Amino acid sequence: MTSPASADQPRNPATSRGATAGERGGATICLLAVGLVFVLVGLFGAAVGAAQTARQQARVVADLGALAGAGQALQGEPTACRRAAEIAAANGGSLLACRLDGLDVLVTAEVAVTPLPGLARVATATARAGPVRG
Repeated sequence: MTSPASADQPRNPATSRGATAGERGGATICLLAVGLVFVLVGLFGAAVGAAQTARQQARVVADLGALAGAGQALQGEPTACRRAAEIAAANGGSLLACRLDGLDVLVTAEVAVTPLPGLARVATATARAGPVRG
């Protein structure tokens, strides 16, 4: 038989299982924290990947610009550098510097990248192209 005082008290299912009211939802908070860590690591990985891709693209832009300029080297520096700038722009970059050294063309190109919103960076590369020397 139960006492009348205990019959009047409402039963709390959480306390009857041994858990206190302050522990309810703790696993949810931990799970949300782990999820946030995964999201942040993913964003960091995407930013690093975007920066590496931009660096490679800058190398390609500089190489192609130098090759295009070397094909026009006999017409002089203005013609060779204009052609290099056209090819660099067609490949998503911009020409920073161009000069003719004999029949070699030296090109410096850049590619802009935004790995994360509000974070803009520029990848730069230099390339040289000219006739084969033996």
